[in-house]
Amino acid sequence: MVLLRASRVQLLMSLLTLVPCEALYPGPDEGWQVYSSASEPDGKCVCTVVAPAQNLCKRDPRSRQLRLLTEQVQNVSQSMEVMDLRTSRDLQYVRDTEPLLRGVDGHIHTYTTNPRRLTKKGLQELKGQMSQLRPLLSVIDQYRLDLQTLAVLRGEVLNLSIILTAIQEEVGAYDYEELQQRVLLLETRLHACMNKLGCGRLTGVSNPITVRASGSRFGSWMTDAMIPSSDSRVWSMDGYYKGRRVLEYRTMGDFTRGQNFVQHLLPHPWAGTGHVVYNGSLYYNKHQSNILVQYHFRSRNVVLQRSLSGAGYNNTFPYSWGGSSDIDLMADETGFWAVYASIPNAGNILVSRLDPRSLDILQSWDTGFPKRSAGETFMICGTLYVTNSHLAGAKVHFAYHTNSSSYEYTDIPFHNQYSHISMMDYNPRERALYTWNNGHQVIYNVTLFHVIQSDG
Repeated sequence: MVLLRASRVQLLMSLLTLVPCEALYPGPDEGWQVYSSASEPDGKCVCTVVAPAQNLCKRDPRSRQLRLLTEQVQNVSQSMEVMDLRTSRDLQYVRDTEPLLRGVDGHIHTYTTNPRRLTKKGLQELKGQMSQLRPLLSVIDQYRLDLQTLAVLRGEVLNLSIILTAIQEEVGAYDYEELQQRVLLLETRLHACMNKLGCGRLTGVSNPITVRASGSRFGSWMTDAMIPSSDSRVWSMDGYYKGRRVLEYRTMGDFTRGQNFVQHLLPHPWAGTGHVVYNGSLYYNKHQSNILVQYHFRSRNVVLQRSLSGAGYNNTFPYSWGGSSDIDLMADETGFWAVYASIPNAGNILVSRLDPRSLDILQSWDTGFPKRSAGETFMICGTLYVTNSHLAGAKVHFAYHTNSSSYEYTDIPFHNQYSHISMMDYNPRERALYTWNNGHQVIYNVTLFHVIQSDG
């Protein structure tokens, strides 16, 4: 665990010290805007980085090469951040399990030393303790997968270092030592801000990452959206009409390979694709109704049903692609949400914060945006983002901020690779968008602009 953390820091350090950003483009006059981190008088800490201007140096091969390298560095960094988060989560789980491990070890030692002390009751207790330790097997399997991933990432970083070294030699007319010190200084200040990163405003969506091709044209897939959670399972729900079969995979690797899964048969069929898994339960819209259902995976029982008052259903107010997508459930950093429309508000999108324990509505907002004109929606940090289409050429073009009850029009394009998105949800644990795109399960990484309150 500790070695993994150290490797991640060392790899990022090597990347940051090798990139001579300002060597190629020292300032705005040469096409780059150079930002930094700073503490404002009102106590806000603003973190920014080097960014290229939109209209200059596009024909410079070095600029294009650097853009490609920057994307690769971001992909490597994001992969390492995911592993770092998972490692921290699993380490805490192992620490929490340590007393149980010691107890089992003590019982086994006692029964080995004196077999006569082993009673039927003692054996049952030992079996119960062993069953509680069974999730450790999944954690260990994940460690093995992470070690393989880390080896691949190390190879990618080595290739990047070679390319960056060649660029550095080509540029050689600049004082690299001085630039290196400036990069290190900026890195220190940037890391100080990044340690406080919380919620932010969406500014970009990455290229799509296809995880798997499976199922029909429509469907949904997800991981548990609750923060924090040590749950590594993945769930898949094929189709949007009267479906009842939910496939549960132990890990993302198992989902990618289509193996090691169990099946849940829901007692009530679902409608649409706006399902969400939160704290070990599946929340979904019951077929031909505006009833929300909470199904607990471990007990395999429905633990709660509650009508979403006034919400349209059965293709009354769906997204632009139809598919009984009247009610969309989701979770982000700030809460548990329902997105829907009703007749009294003329079919405009309503956003309601729900209590996941009772499904009571805590607060609602009328966004004023027609739901039938939306391709899909997702919540990030209390802001609802709306896409203008489910087809090719889609972009995020509307945002409603629940914290200020205000809206704005945006222009955030993303590549709709398979031309028909029937589900798009943000996962706050992974800080990524999960989509079902024409029978393909796809992930997009997101870029958030952060304004963070400083400690002093």
